[in-house]
Amino acid sequence: MKFYFFRFFLILFFISVSSFSQDTISKRDTIKGIVLDIKPVTSLIIDHKKIYLVAKKPSKIPVSILTHWKNKNSIGFDLTQIAFVNWNAGGTSSVSGLLKGVFTRIRSDINSEWVNELSFRYGLNKQDGLEVRKTDDEFRLNSTFGYRKDTLSNWYFSGKFNFNTQFTNGYKYPNTENAISKPFAPAYTFLGIGANYFDKKKKFDVYISPLTMKNTLVLDQELANNGAFGMTKATYDSAGNLITHGEKSRTEIGFLATNHYKKEVWKNITMENRLSLYSDYINNFGNIDVEWRLQFDLVVNQYVKANIGTHLIYDDDVKTTEEVNGQKVESGAKVQLKQGLGVGLVYNF
Repeated sequence: MKFYFFRFFLILFFISVSSFSQDTISKRDTIKGIVLDIKPVTSLIIDHKKIYLVAKKPSKIPVSILTHWKNKNSIGFDLTQIAFVNWNAGGTSSVSGLLKGVFTRIRSDINSEWVNELSFRYGLNKQDGLEVRKTDDEFRLNSTFGYRKDTLSNWYFSGKFNFNTQFTNGYKYPNTENAISKPFAPAYTFLGIGANYFDKKKKFDVYISPLTMKNTLVLDQELANNGAFGMTKATYDSAGNLITHGEKSRTEIGFLATNHYKKEVWKNITMENRLSLYSDYINNFGNIDVEWRLQFDLVVNQYVKANIGTHLIYDDDVKTTEEVNGQKVESGAKVQLKQGLGVGLVYNF
């Protein structure tokens, strides 16, 4: 009799444990971002006056790590070459190359979005009879973090940080003795808070900040003494002796609005638009600094792409100089425009 009671209670115990394990472990559970899929590994066999616990072969446990990060990397190289040999119409042989890259890290959650982008461009050109000249030079870092209260809205409370400078010295060719720009001369930083409208499906992004600090750096003393890029110039006495050095930094507080829009306008043709508008509250409020990029990417295949784009800049602090009767005379700010067309290789990973 005792044996039958013992067997009865053991059966009940095993059934309860088995049902509990199936409800809690055999189902697909997520523990701290790790997905587990575990099936029961034992079965009960009851024979006359004997009870057997038979173990099954352990099944493989697929494990996948859940992450909120998305990574995208792109490196490209555009090459343009033209050569002339006994060409009656004339011409100059030249070769140009442009190395570019974009590295993106995005962390998406239900109510938050953190977008980080690092990009660079560097181009050179060589013509017969001339030295190698720089055609493009840029290093940029953008970071935007946004938080929203619920999923019904595309508006985020956001903070934005931007930084850009260049890699090597820049010259006003053919003069290659006196550099007109250098690494961190200038360098620009933007840091502010505001509101961001972000539509993931349409890839449309508008950022509005009523409070943004813009800092301009010119870390080369010679350029700073000349008042380059809006710096306060050095002061000299009547004999030309230096009294005070030019300032190496300039800080402004103002209003910033940016827009980023990317769309496939035709098959295998993508348009990307970036616009930035900034106005300083203290110095000449209403004079707007503009930076506008418009680019079209034409996809040939997975690795070959053509692109055409324009880059327009207007900075009220960057004054130009003109030579009048052999003397340099400072004039107002002017629109800066750059246009490019290239075909090259692109590798995405």
